[in-house]
Amino acid sequence: MFVLDTHVWVWGTEERDRRIGPRTRRILARAESQGLIRLSPASLFEVTALHVAGHLHLARPVAQWLHDALERSAFRMAEVTDVIAIDAGYIPRTALPDPIDRFLVATARQLDATFVTADRAILAYARGGHVRAHDASR
Repeated sequence: MFVLDTHVWVWGTEERDRRIGPRTRRILARAESQGLIRLSPASLFEVTALHVAGHLHLARPVAQWLHDALERSAFRMAEVTDVIAIDAGYIPRTALPDPIDRFLVATARQLDATFVTADRAILAYARGGHVRAHDASR
């Protein structure tokens, strides 16, 4: 099972985006066909917040973009649980300053999934054995 970082989901939805590496595209296509990709509801929040703040420019209104992105994929939403929230709170801010990143990493850990990201801080945290991660740029 795989949990996608928000940027990986956005990049993958924009099919012309080449920031996702060819190996990752193959892995995710196979996993999607088997229903093994999860998104956190935190990613919906993050896309909306980034768009509203002017840091993410979408071709369509954000609500329409989110609806279309979810409709076109076989991704499933991960459940938000108290265990995930508590686990996220235990991740040191010094390791991952962004609280959304901590929430996403905790989601992957609690689902025993591999976290797919290009975020260098998260990949470094994963090298410490704290979460399984796959570098999306590969």
